[in-house]
Amino acid sequence: MKSQFLSLDSKDFLKGLILSVLSAVVTVLYTSIDSGTLTFDFKSIGMVALSTALGYIVKNLLTNSKDQLLKKEPKA
Repeated sequence: MKSQFLSLDSKDFLKGLILSVLSAVVTVLYTSIDSGTLTFDFKSIGMVALSTALGYIVKNLLTNSKDQLLKKEPKA
């Protein structure tokens, strides 16, 4: 079962972590291809990972178990 409106479960945090790691990898690949060399700007990578994870967590916090944004749980 999905987490309810204004609540989170461990799956939400795990998915947020996976999403933040993937977005950090994409950031490294993009900047490396753009500059022509493999470079690691850890501040930029960290900011992308943190903002991605926070965005995902907030989205899940404000979504009910039926994937409706800013709506209360439907009555059973």
